[in-house]
Amino acid sequence: MTAYFPQRIVSLQPSATVILSEIGAADRLVACTRYCEEVLPEISRGRILVSDSWTARRDEILSAKPDLVIAAVPYQAEAVAEILQAGVRFLGLAPRSLSDIYTDIAAISGAVGQAPDGARVIDAMQQAIDRVRQFAYADDRPRPLVFCEEWGKPIIASQPWVAELVEAAGGTFAGMPGVPTTPERVGELDPDYIVTAWCGAGDRVPLGKIVRERGWQQGKAARSRRVYCVPDPWFNTPAPTLLRGLNALVAILHPHRNLEMSGVRRIDPVPV
Repeated sequence: MTAYFPQRIVSLQPSATVILSEIGAADRLVACTRYCEEVLPEISRGRILVSDSWTARRDEILSAKPDLVIAAVPYQAEAVAEILQAGVRFLGLAPRSLSDIYTDIAAISGAVGQAPDGARVIDAMQQAIDRVRQFAYADDRPRPLVFCEEWGKPIIASQPWVAELVEAAGGTFAGMPGVPTTPERVGELDPDYIVTAWCGAGDRVPLGKIVRERGWQQGKAARSRRVYCVPDPWFNTPAPTLLRGLNALVAILHPHRNLEMSGVRRIDPVPV
């Protein structure tokens, strides 16, 4: 019996688009979101642009005549129900940890008939993270406290997978990952480093402004100019894209190694 696998895929989330590209299945992508292009430039060329998982519209999706729609949280249950009622296969993802991300890669690659390619991508990610961990713990330096945030109003700490990356890079994650917090609580923790990556903000987090408005000027991170912004997808796209975020963390947390920090923005010096 000839196996059948989807040939017309709609991706409502950049992470799914990245995974499809990494396993060599991007040629089956018939529609994606504008956010996908922020991670993979020109991926939308020749493809239908649709709304993302949260603002998904049934008519847009069905206009692409898909045989598989991939979305990830947060997504609207109403839109999912309409897609299912239309008879289109739907794959919904909800990752929180690196283990979940590996499972998602396996699920997508299996669904499109490219399980060996998925296994290859997973193995490459795991090996890259293991190499970083060995590098980060090669000396006996103390592990700095690192606060990472994915949103600013309210302040929301970065997801659990970012906490795992911080640990791999030689740091200790400050607070509870993926949970809203307050300026006062972060101030009490007094992290050695603050690393921001706001969802949808690219690399445009106003570092000086948030430090002033939150009263963090006298904290260890601000006094040492250890407040950074990394491009949003590096922390918030649960796919192999996270390896760029991991490399950024290594460069930030190990300044004595003088590693490349391209794409990372540091808070400006406080005027004297």
